[in-house]
Parts: sequence; structure tokens; C-alpha cells
Amino acid sequence: MKFLVIRFSSIGDIVLTTPVVRCLKKQVPDAEVHYLTKKSYAGVVEHNPYLDKVHTLNEDFEAMLNDLRAENFDQVIDLHNNIRSLKVKRALGVPSHSFKKLNIEKWIFTTFKVNVMPDKHIVDRYLDATLAFEVKNDEAGLDYFIPEKDRVQETDIPTSHLAGYIGIVIGATYNTKKLPVEKLQELCKMIDHPIILLGGKEDRAIGEDVCNVDRHKIYNACGKFNLNESADLVRRSKLIISNDTGLMHIAAALKKPIISIWGNTVPSFGMYPYYGKRFSDKSGNGRKPFDVVEVKGLYCRPCSKIGYQKCPHGHFKCMKKIDIPKLTLLVNERLKR
Repeated sequence: MKFLVIRFSSIGDIVLTTPVVRCLKKQVPDAEVHYLTKKSYAGVVEHNPYLDKVHTLNEDFEAMLNDLRAENFDQVIDLHNNIRSLKVKRALGVPSHSFKKLNIEKWIFTTFKVNVMPDKHIVDRYLDATLAFEVKNDEAGLDYFIPEKDRVQETDIPTSHLAGYIGIVIGATYNTKKLPVEKLQELCKMIDHPIILLGGKEDRAIGEDVCNVDRHKIYNACGKFNLNESADLVRRSKLIISNDTGLMHIAAALKKPIISIWGNTVPSFGMYPYYGKRFSDKSGNGRKPFDVVEVKGLYCRPCSKIGYQKCPHGHFKCMKKIDIPKLTLLVNERLKR
């Protein structure tokens, strides 16, 4: 059976679909699995061995549809469920199964602060789109595959960090998901361990401000490495501290312990770090492989299912009130283990 899985964006959301790809490939007899995404995100899945082919969303939409029609798919698994994916499904004219976005439930939560979301991770909601094929969650967690050419060389890492470091992901698509620079500086002052800052080119300037705390202890890798190389820096780390963003999900795919920091969004949306039940904490004490750090009890939180570039209320308490000493204690506990 030939499947087309659709998820156009973004990094984290695409990584969260990888259990669907793996389970289809391994559980459906003779499954051929293709993936459709934006060209800018093709690198997230192009090295996935469970995919037979990756297609990209082109500017010439009709030409792309013609290419997809020529593949003669049997089924479409729509994990984006928007107008463009609907156009693709209509053009292909084959049976399709879609992921439920729960937009009404999210609107109620963000508008009235009443949580009517199901207690179900988005990975399991994605997998619901495959129930017709008797696919079950194999509980192996997320996948992320780093090609050999993108493995970071030791010469690209400061000598002071080669014995081990903490990775701090400082970027995010929206500012209301980002820990403010003064909080990052406070955190880095309190952590007595080598640190590598992770993010894109757009995060480099903030990274430099944070590095001013201690340029021997802190290395600013923002914008110096491509996505796969940044993922490899995540892989090599002892611990990841991250905002709610794509590298957090990559860290979970690579089975790294995570301290996740939440601002305007909340874990109840179902997008917290996902490891699968087959992955257990090496300490053997039953503790989750991730911690959640958030300011509970704010009347305005969550204010958006995605985020804003500026706090809509002007105070940004969801991040400015993050307890850095408490966060540092969590860091030290993780490092001891």
C-alpha cells in the first residue's frame, strides 16, 4: 500500500509525526511511505530510513500536484489538516484520513482558560489517523536521523566543553515562548557547568549578550551550525534546557533529558517532550526524563495556542516570573543523575 503523509511545517511538528511514519512502514505489509512538506523543512525528514520519498511544496502548486498524481497513492494521511492539504487530497482523489486539530477546544482554553483538551499527547492524536490500518503505537518515541556529514567535529567545540556541557535552546518562533535575555543571564550565572547556546542566526545577538556573563563557560553556537549540526550538538549534550520549540522535540527524539520552559503556551496542549513508554529513566526511580518549568496560576495563561511576538497584556509575567534558582536546582539534580 502506498501512503502519502502530509505535514507542511514546522520543525517540531514534523518531528512529532515520525512515529506515524515508522509505524506505517513497519506494521502495514509492503507499505511504501512518502512525505509532503515545505522545501525549507525537507531536511528534517530526508534522512529518515522509514520514508521512501520526500516531496516538497512548490511555488508551482499545480506542477506539484501533477507530480503527486503520477505516484498513484492508495491513501493520504493528513497530519496538517488545512486548506492546502485539503486541496492536495481533492486533487489526488484517493481515500484520506485526517488528524483532528481540536481548534475549538484550544479556543475555549485560550479564551476562557477552561481546559477541555483531552489528556492525550499530540503523537497519539496523529496516530489516530492510522487506526483504519490497525496501526498501533510501538512506544519507541520520536525519530531524528543525523547524517554522518553533519556530525560536529571536536575541533568545532571549545576544548573546555569536550568533557560535557549543557545545551540551552534560546530561540523560538515567537517571542512569548522565549526566556528573556536577563533570565538567561541569571540562569547561566547560577549554572556551574560548561554551556552551549543553541539557536538560529536570528538568536545570535541575544546569545552574545548572554555570553558576556562568562565567555569561558558559555559558547554561543547560534547561527554557526545548520539544523542537523545543531541536533548533533544536542545529541552530545548531558542535558537540554529548552523553550517550547523544535529543538526540544529533537532532544526528546535523541532521548536526552530535558528541562522544558513554558511561557504563553502550556503542556496541556499535548506537545510536551515525548519519549514513548519503551524509554525509561536510566536512574530506575521512575522519574520522567523531562521536567516542566512554568508559572502556574496566571489569569492570562495560555493566551495563544501558538504565540505572539509581544505579550498581549504587556507584562510578560509567564516568563519574567520563572523561578531561576528553582530551575537551577533541577539542573543540578539532573546532572547528579
